[in-house]
Amino acid sequence: MSSTTTAPPRPESSSSGFYPMGVSSRYRRPKGHLDPNVSKSWLRRVLPVLRGHRSGFMVFIGLSFASSIFQILAPNVIERATNAIVNSLRYASKHHVPTHLSVTGYAVDLVVLGLFAGATGLISRYLMYRTAYDIEFDLRNMIYEHLTTLSFGFYDRVQSGQLISRANSDIRSVQMYTTFAPLILVQCSIGVIAFGFMLYYNWLLALVALAMMPLLYRVGVRMRKMMFPISWVIQARLAGVATVVDENVNGVRVVKSFAQEQAELRKLGDAAKRVEWSYIKDADIRGQFTPWVQNLPQVGLSLVLGIGGWLVINGRFDTGGLLAFNLYFGMLQAPFMMLGQLVMMGQRAKASAERIFEILDEPTDIVERPDAEDLHVTEGRVTFRHVDFSYRDGSPIFNDLSFEIEPGESVALVGETGSGKSTVARLLTRFYDVKGGVVEIDGHDVRDVTLGSLRAAVGVVQDEPFLFSVSIRDNIAYGMPEAAFEQVEAAARAANAHEFVMRLPEGYDTVVGERGYTLSGGQRQRIAIARTLLLNPPVLILDDATSSIDVHIEQEIHAALDTLLEHRTTLVIAHRLSTIALATRVILIDEGRVVATGSHAELMASTPLYSEVLARTALDAETVDDDETEAS
Repeated sequence: MSSTTTAPPRPESSSSGFYPMGVSSRYRRPKGHLDPNVSKSWLRRVLPVLRGHRSGFMVFIGLSFASSIFQILAPNVIERATNAIVNSLRYASKHHVPTHLSVTGYAVDLVVLGLFAGATGLISRYLMYRTAYDIEFDLRNMIYEHLTTLSFGFYDRVQSGQLISRANSDIRSVQMYTTFAPLILVQCSIGVIAFGFMLYYNWLLALVALAMMPLLYRVGVRMRKMMFPISWVIQARLAGVATVVDENVNGVRVVKSFAQEQAELRKLGDAAKRVEWSYIKDADIRGQFTPWVQNLPQVGLSLVLGIGGWLVINGRFDTGGLLAFNLYFGMLQAPFMMLGQLVMMGQRAKASAERIFEILDEPTDIVERPDAEDLHVTEGRVTFRHVDFSYRDGSPIFNDLSFEIEPGESVALVGETGSGKSTVARLLTRFYDVKGGVVEIDGHDVRDVTLGSLRAAVGVVQDEPFLFSVSIRDNIAYGMPEAAFEQVEAAARAANAHEFVMRLPEGYDTVVGERGYTLSGGQRQRIAIARTLLLNPPVLILDDATSSIDVHIEQEIHAALDTLLEHRTTLVIAHRLSTIALATRVILIDEGRVVATGSHAELMASTPLYSEVLARTALDAETVDDDETEAS
């Protein structure tokens, strides 16, 4: 049995120039993690992710603060230069060289401050965007990593467009806020320093400058309450558009076959119209509050200019001091001018974060037990013992299903459409967990072994093969990226795919279209068969794997499979009589139970239901073949 349990040798390199996808790249795990406590606010849950990038944050915030300090020193220099000029005009003659030289010194000081402020600001901006994109990278990887752990049940009920939207636009909203908010904090700290200078120059004017701030705060609070619901609606409706587009792209052949282009355009138009309404509502809220946020500080500025001008006229404040005071007041206004944008970004980020948490908080149904061990298949015995199973919110599929497949035996599973034949494959590979009973391989409950070792031991050829948009060589070597070209070619020959591959323009280096639709259905299935055979699994499942292959090609594949399956435990989920011929024994399933087992001849002679099922499936297969012939 060792020949059936040992995978083909995996060479360290290949002289064929074959560089399969994924070999040169390395997955970089996120530096932080999301807080799993759902009772916390969205920002507190994201904080651990930000801490993972704290060095970048600290440097760019420090440089931003330094740049602002250089800027905040400039008004003081301008105040002294202005007073010097005024004094020279008032008291000195036109040949007062010392005063002229002192003004020139102030100009040099301003240039130096500007250069330092510009340099530190440039570096801080670069680090800010770099940190922002690192955070976005981590959040996106967290979502995708979690998606890879979720069971098929999750994907049965969630639209792919919703997932795409959360992994793109929602993450971008969170990333923009988490990097923009620290910049606002820097501006706020500079505002505090600027206010200190304002108090130093004239405490009365400083209090006048703050007159509008309480009203501005109330406007900001009101704006925040109104922005969150519409921000949620916008993100949800953008996901709806993504879903429509995703379904139309993936189902374009169905759309065109039924001439439903106009109906789909109307559906997309309706979804886009809902997004348009959301954005208009968002713009309406912005239109109501943004003028208040932007112009209330200007009211304070007008009061400062009025009272400050009166003080200067009456000799109670100097001209340079008033000029510097107004410059500092402008710095104090900057955080409040950005307040409206920060509120809008914060509410959109909150809505996006909660949509992301809906995915990340989804529990993983299929998990490894803490004491799970790797599965080492020595015989390949498959056992279903008193298995009960039903999909979520569905009627029972299996009720006390029991059967056993001996090591090296090939068994065909036959039943009516919807009887659960493909579900058997999903339970054996633990894509779903049984509700009752046990599924075993060599006496090991599949729930007690690691998922990686289980799925390496059980190879599955699906009835609807999926190919990636890479070369045929990469598709065949997907499960064994380091396989030599000779191994890839041998698997292709075994699946009777080598001849049609060599007729393609670039042979094995030909890149297939999305989902492999540049190939025929039969060609896709042969590539899928080759992909599984390359792994040389000790247990093999053929889930109606030759349904899209014409009879002549199917016979050629069967000739190769007969040899490959000779010492391998094989479960054949069959709809065609020719596929049943691959098996030495047949199991008939009806109403969630095994109703008969035996050879094809024995069941034909003893079980009328078996003959009826074969007759119906043969009629269905003939209809499919006729449709494919007409399409070709």
